[in-house]
Amino acid sequence: MTDSPFLGSLRWLGDATHWTGPDGIPLRTLEHLGYTALGVLVAALLAVPLGLYVGHTGRFKTVAVAAAGAARALPTLGLVTLFALLVGIGLTAPLLSFVILAIPSLLAGAYSAVESADPATVDAARAQGMTEWQILTRVEIPLGMPLLVGGFRGATVQVVATAMLAAYVGSGGLGRFIFQGLGSQNYPQMIAGSLLVIALALVLDLTLLLAQRLSTPRGARAS
Repeated sequence: MTDSPFLGSLRWLGDATHWTGPDGIPLRTLEHLGYTALGVLVAALLAVPLGLYVGHTGRFKTVAVAAAGAARALPTLGLVTLFALLVGIGLTAPLLSFVILAIPSLLAGAYSAVESADPATVDAARAQGMTEWQILTRVEIPLGMPLLVGGFRGATVQVVATAMLAAYVGSGGLGRFIFQGLGSQNYPQMIAGSLLVIALALVLDLTLLLAQRLSTPRGARAS
């Protein structure tokens, strides 16, 4: 009697040989996390300062919203394939795709965070003689920190869920298990790889959800 692929995937996960060595689950998980962190970090360096500027000044908001919406519509697999054709096999192609994928959430989180600050509070800070930089860093960002963290949360979950595409162009990560299983028609291995990606995404999402709640100003949390 043939086992279901799902039961086979659980048996695959329970096999100790899959948890050791350079192709083991721990190292592939670390690679997956590394790709995710690198993609989100590079995207944050580009999107967060721009989002803070848009939120604080109110300039170019229409352009920022349109650009973020257009970036969300881009197919990640198509981007990975396109960049792989342009720059070759390796990590660069999926990394560029992950950066583009993460930018909309980070950009929206940054300008929404600044815009969420109470205008009366901002006006009071300005009336006390605070500079625009001080208003941004001491008033608007602290008050909007939950939305800013929420942007990181959305970007991280999106990137970690698609970082398996790195294996599509020859890199590592948990996607290796999925694409190797696809090539050899080893469906339990494919399911096991998918379960690992889902579990990792859930852990990161819950961790950042906790960070988002902890970043809420004490007064707002109490209310």
